[in-house]
Amino acid sequence: MTRMVLERFPAGGPHGSWPAEQFAQARREEGLAAEVVMDLTSDAFLVVVPQPRPSATAS
Repeated sequence: MTRMVLERFPAGGPHGSWPAEQFAQARREEGLAAEVVMDLTSDAFLVVVPQPRPSATAS
């Protein structure tokens, strides 16, 4: 299973502000399995959804 990034949010947001979590919650309300992960390399929160890998045996 791979993941697709829906949106990126800088980690240095205002205190008490959770824009990545709010965005992910809105996507979950739409039926997507969105979650927030931290990308340490870019110092950003990513909202991701799982994507199935294409099957090697698919014709």
